[in-house]
Amino acid sequence: MSTVLEGIAGLTIGAVEAVAPAEIKAILDIDAPQTTALNSGVPTGFPRLNSYVLLPNEAGAVVGLVVWLGVERSAFPKRTGLKDFGLIDLPFPVRKMSITPVGTLVLEGQPPDGDRYVLRRGVSIFPSVGDPILLPTTQQLRSIIESEGRDRRVYIGRSILAGNAKVSVDPDKLFGRHLAVVGNTGSGKSCSVAGLIRWSLEAAEEARIASGKSRTANARFIVLDPNGEYTRTFADLRPPARVFRVPPVAVPDLPMSVPGWMWNSHEWSAFAMATAATQRPLLLQALRNLRSGTRAGSPVEIRLRNLVLTMKAKLETMVQEGYGSYTGFPQNKNAGTLLRNIHREDLPSYIAQKQGRLREAIEACASTIAGIEERRHWSRGNSEGWNDFSEHDLDLVVQGLGTLVQALPALAPTNVGEDAPLPFEISDLPDHLQQLAAGSGSAQLVQFISTLVMRIRMMLSDNRLRPLIGQTAQEQPFVAWLSNYVGANAAGNGQIAVLDLSLVPSEIVHVVIAVLGRLVFEATQRYRKLHNAELPTILVLEEAHNFVQQHTERSEESGITPVQMCRSIFEKIAREGRKFGLGLVLSSQRPSELSPTVLAQCNTFLLHRIVNDRDQELIKRLVPDNLAGLLKELPSLPSRQAVLLGGATPVPVLMEVRELPMEHQPKSSDPKFWDVWTGVEERPIDWNQIAQDWVTH
Repeated sequence: MSTVLEGIAGLTIGAVEAVAPAEIKAILDIDAPQTTALNSGVPTGFPRLNSYVLLPNEAGAVVGLVVWLGVERSAFPKRTGLKDFGLIDLPFPVRKMSITPVGTLVLEGQPPDGDRYVLRRGVSIFPSVGDPILLPTTQQLRSIIESEGRDRRVYIGRSILAGNAKVSVDPDKLFGRHLAVVGNTGSGKSCSVAGLIRWSLEAAEEARIASGKSRTANARFIVLDPNGEYTRTFADLRPPARVFRVPPVAVPDLPMSVPGWMWNSHEWSAFAMATAATQRPLLLQALRNLRSGTRAGSPVEIRLRNLVLTMKAKLETMVQEGYGSYTGFPQNKNAGTLLRNIHREDLPSYIAQKQGRLREAIEACASTIAGIEERRHWSRGNSEGWNDFSEHDLDLVVQGLGTLVQALPALAPTNVGEDAPLPFEISDLPDHLQQLAAGSGSAQLVQFISTLVMRIRMMLSDNRLRPLIGQTAQEQPFVAWLSNYVGANAAGNGQIAVLDLSLVPSEIVHVVIAVLGRLVFEATQRYRKLHNAELPTILVLEEAHNFVQQHTERSEESGITPVQMCRSIFEKIAREGRKFGLGLVLSSQRPSELSPTVLAQCNTFLLHRIVNDRDQELIKRLVPDNLAGLLKELPSLPSRQAVLLGGATPVPVLMEVRELPMEHQPKSSDPKFWDVWTGVEERPIDWNQIAQDWVTH
């Protein structure tokens, strides 16, 4: 096989001094150029940090990334062929460098077709001590970065240290295996995210036109935008991006809606802060009832049913155990008070609403209980109590209540779960919870559930939340919601949905983001189940450190919190989304605050300037050890420059991201203090307008 050695022997700049799997140390020749090499046919920049060198072998040439350059003092000159060892030894500066092996460059093709260099991942043959180190030619340098192949479809920037070679990526690897874009504020992070979306769509449209198909790419990008930066970023596309904002909105924006009936039980529990041991079981039962259309009815109906079951169970137990009286059923005072409340308060109010057989059964039961009360209740002055109930007394009560329950409307059995996206009127939820608690006959449960009901009522009465979560199925059918937010067939309504979350109330924003993420994830799951193929969809989360935070210990009794639930759904998307065609793009300025589970699942990283020590340490732990030196340049990167590494690029690349025109950039530029101070730009204020908008919206 031909090797890259042919015709380039004059490019040698040094020799291998030490070899390890993650690092190769080299010593440079005394006569190696200082800044620019002229012996490669064209002026070539001498290796600098994050540039490339070649270490040829029989398989081709190992591509090395320069991670350290320095000067050490040698006891004597180490020039080849030096014979004057009789001279006095004096210290002499020797230049050295450390190299990280990142791949193998091989030469393919034979004349007359011409030669073509191809970069392959991994190193099969490591160099030996004394092997030469070469400067790559311009052709080789471009081959390292551009790496010809069918998968290089989307052009995203140029390599600064590789002759401005184009940096292109495969969207399947970039988005399908998750991407993290990190960097401090002002480093160009948001522009990179917007550019990756736009450049991917442009490349897809060009490919469709070249193949004779319609121009519109069948793509789905869903941008969760907590700062409102992307609302006008994609307005020029055809069709334009669908922008959803908190109502009220003006055309062309659309009102955002995440109806409460689409939420699952975990999201409702987090929203209402339901405790796990007492409140959550009743909340799940209420959701099952409301989704199935089965209402447990009024508290009277529930209490009557429960009373009959309780009395029958107690009666059977006492008969089996041979009790002669019923002093312990359940206690005279409690049983008597419950019976009296039923026939004096509950039944009279219920009789007025019913007719026919049910009314007769209610009146008969009330009459039976009244007769027992007359015989067993005693009162002396300010004191009152109950004598022991006889077996005959309770038999009469059980028979009367049994007849009454048979006359009550039957509860239809249902197999509907509490998480099914079936519509119900969410304003019915607090009332229904109260009914279920009252029907239990437990005063303690009624007290426990009262705080949950109060929280739900307060949140549902909030004018800011009602238009966001209160839409009915008639106003927002589930099918229409999926088409609007995930995208219509063949991207008929556009390839991008931007969800402006900037005005979503802070107490609910985590729940809203979790619901949106889960619905998109489950939609791709269902598509895969029905079609046995993935529906490529990309979910972009800006300011991810606020919503996918690291795990913190919390008592199980306190229940799941919105923050925990939001993190949980995105961890699931990171772990399982690829199997269903759902790609995740995380954008963050504080990666050290992100969930390690999510970051560990990201296969590609686009690293802009990172200054914070904790963030730098985290990034170093995420990338292979042999690339740690590459990241030392992160604190000094200027805007738009970034390090691309991971599955979407064969070798780590220090690159300059393509520039977006100002009108296509997200609205995240630095505030213009000086221009406003000096009158270059005016900022008139109408506080009345702001206050009115604040109060009403």
